[in-house]
Amino acid sequence: MLDHIFVSVSDPDRSIAFYTRALAPLGIVNRHDYDGKDGPPGHPDLKGFGAHGRMFFWLRHGSVDARAVHIGFVADSQAQVDAAYTAAMAAGGTDNGAPGPRLHYDPRYYAANVLDPDGYSLEFVYKSWQH
Repeated sequence: MLDHIFVSVSDPDRSIAFYTRALAPLGIVNRHDYDGKDGPPGHPDLKGFGAHGRMFFWLRHGSVDARAVHIGFVADSQAQVDAAYTAAMAAGGTDNGAPGPRLHYDPRYYAANVLDPDGYSLEFVYKSWQH
């Protein structure tokens, strides 16, 4: 299981606004700013997102390579997938696969795919057998 991930973004303020809206339907609503000067030399400033007392998704200013990462966020239902997709699109995301079953993986795999403002591939995923 992953504890956290850092993603470099070109415009932290724009990305904070996007992810605040896009992740809220999934219950990822906690935000924390970490000042890099509080860490070891060269530590970046971080903009964190989390839920249930855990911060696990962090943004940092830096070079972007949209091909470098695909991030799948867990949804608790098909309705949450739909809501996250709608929120991400309203926040400026780009459609990369409307909500629906992903039969090529499993008939119970329901997801939606969006590109964030930097072009990173995001997936909101509900896998009924994992709940």
